[in-house]
Amino acid sequence: MMFFMFAMTSDAVGMIIPELIKEFNLSMTQASAFHYAPMAMIALSGLLLGFLADHIGRKPTILIGLSLFALACFMFYFSRTFYAFLALLCLIGVAIGLFKTGALALLGDISTSNHEHTQTMNKVEGFFAVGAIFGPAIVSYLLIAGVSWTYLYVFAGVLCSILCIFAWRTDYPIAPQKNPTEQKSNFNQTLSLLKNRYALGFSLAIALYVATEVAIYVWMPTLLQEYQGNWPLLATYALTLFFVLRALGRFLAVWLLQHFSWQSVMMTLSGLIFLCYLGTLLYGVDVAVLLLPLCGLFMSMIYPTLNSKGISCFMPKQHGAIAGVILFFTALSAAVAPFLMGVISDYFGHVKYGFVLATGFAFLLFIGMIYNWFYDPSAKALK
Repeated sequence: MMFFMFAMTSDAVGMIIPELIKEFNLSMTQASAFHYAPMAMIALSGLLLGFLADHIGRKPTILIGLSLFALACFMFYFSRTFYAFLALLCLIGVAIGLFKTGALALLGDISTSNHEHTQTMNKVEGFFAVGAIFGPAIVSYLLIAGVSWTYLYVFAGVLCSILCIFAWRTDYPIAPQKNPTEQKSNFNQTLSLLKNRYALGFSLAIALYVATEVAIYVWMPTLLQEYQGNWPLLATYALTLFFVLRALGRFLAVWLLQHFSWQSVMMTLSGLIFLCYLGTLLYGVDVAVLLLPLCGLFMSMIYPTLNSKGISCFMPKQHGAIAGVILFFTALSAAVAPFLMGVISDYFGHVKYGFVLATGFAFLLFIGMIYNWFYDPSAKALK
């Protein structure tokens, strides 16, 4: 439910940005701050505070994060300016960085092998994908009813308050213990992970994946606004279809992992994503209305699989720290990539030019997954 709530707010930004542009007379670069500002704070929170999940425990870290998230959401009701909204989103970013690193570390605690860890991560991320369906749908309903989109955050605040109670009352497994010397050096250990080849390798792969994914849910609604083809209904619900296919794919991933190696699946799916982007680049919006939503099915398994494998390369007592490092690169990519797409789109005068950059990210991800399939560099650490 934490992942569901996070997705419900973060993945609705593509529906909110066009409203911000009209309401506050913003450029695409300015409006993209609604996405990259909280993502930048998630990145910093994950890197600077991720060690808290190991230092003070999973439960306190999760409770602090959820409490901050609920407070920020309720403050949307009293805010009216773009910069006030932006400040609250930054606070939400800090909160997400806290409770998500705690949650990711907790998933490692309840897994007995890296294979089980990957399956569990895909199940949990499946609920993230379901939340990503609800968020845009709620925003659409609010706008049609003539109600402010800010009530999405009020609803999220109520849900988060309930989650605080459940998180407080739930019994957690006993986390691996450290001696006092190790506990004092947790943050230094986090920084040392930045030099670890497994941490950097999986973080880079995840960053490339995230750059291709956020391009769709941030900028696809803007790209398809000019669609004049034979499937106007498909263009209207393209983002919802993308999230539906991503949700279905993540639950399907549990079956795929039982029948195929994760390396071959990663390579195949990343190749299909690149082909969808390439088709969009070559044939324009008439093809994009089909190919970009279809990417949701191919993208579904990549993030939770790479995330769980990256965490499983390390001992459980480091899971909070490594989850924070990976989350840093995840959120940094989610912040920078759509911002650069907005800048490029403004410079050349059309959002389609931003998708040229996204196609490049998809190509690099495909090359990385070919390398991973051929050389399997993490095999020793995972074993």
